[in-house]
Amino acid sequence: MQVIGGGFLATHVRAHFGDRHPGVTAIAAGVSSTIVDSAAEFDREAELLYRVALECRDRGRLALFFSTASPVLYGTPSPGTETGPVFPTSAYGRHKLALETVLAASGAGWLTLRLSNLVGSGQREHQLLPALIAQVRSGSVLVRRGVSRDLVDVRHVLAALDGLLRAGVRDTVVNVASGVPVPVESIIAGIETRLGTTAVKRVVHRPASTPVVSLDRLRRLVPEVGTFGFGPGYLSTLLDRYVPAGEPALPR
Repeated sequence: MQVIGGGFLATHVRAHFGDRHPGVTAIAAGVSSTIVDSAAEFDREAELLYRVALECRDRGRLALFFSTASPVLYGTPSPGTETGPVFPTSAYGRHKLALETVLAASGAGWLTLRLSNLVGSGQREHQLLPALIAQVRSGSVLVRRGVSRDLVDVRHVLAALDGLLRAGVRDTVVNVASGVPVPVESIIAGIETRLGTTAVKRVVHRPASTPVVSLDRLRRLVPEVGTFGFGPGYLSTLLDRYVPAGEPALPR
């Protein structure tokens, strides 16, 4: 697999797949934070996707794009499905949806994964779990009351992607998430338990945000997703793996 990018997701994709799926080009570079609204950053990602889409079209390759399953794309009133109407609530969400649309119309073979909040070894400090761990360790943590997040292990994202590619899935959008949103307070409490400390909570109230992401299509296409352990105990499994000081090393 050809992997474009050098960040957290690109590093894991490259390490996991190596020379497998040689006809696939993965676009694992671009804007990864939902709070970004920089036109310059959006333009850079758009230009990259345009170039890769044309190259894949001309060379008969499959273009793999990583989009978002966050509330800024789906909102929160009902489960986010790949087939339903989408009304993004931020510039980031509108940007990702626009790129999905361009890729689908490009003439290249394509596959778009809408991802929830990834968790894994080697994450950058601004990403959700490392940021919360750092705040708890500092003794003070910002709690956005009313906000929930869907966390998914990057290892399960890679396994799901491998299943999709082995099954020949293409020209479609697939959600890859745990399907179980958890309150930020629960994530913080789990971190505190594992670090053996309690942080001062600085509470800000936010409108209720509970992103429910439909996994119906993913489960149908990749039945082994049923073995990933998604459900009420999934958060504990993630925190047990990634919060302790003996965090697994970043794959090389």
